[in-house]
Amino acid sequence: MSTDDPVPELAQTFRLLGDPTRLAILLACLAEPRPVGELAAGLGLTPSLVSHHLRLLRTARLLAATRRGKQVFHAAADRHIADMLTAMLDHQAEDRHAA
Repeated sequence: MSTDDPVPELAQTFRLLGDPTRLAILLACLAEPRPVGELAAGLGLTPSLVSHHLRLLRTARLLAATRRGKQVFHAAADRHIADMLTAMLDHQAEDRHAA
């Protein structure tokens, strides 16, 4: 594979999304930007664990962070991420209704 091959990076992205906690965090950030504490409380996780996963998701460019005063809010990095996840949720719901 050449260095311009997108497959390895894409595979790494899907590995990150394969973790239920990271996927839940990313999905929670689709509707609106959310701070660590809100994510932790909503998902029943510790802020430390959420922060760890947020760092991985930001590094993979799946989430973007914006500081507002003392809090950092996290949201899907761009429309592509939100569209992909929304399409997959729609697809999954479609399969459930067809069965």
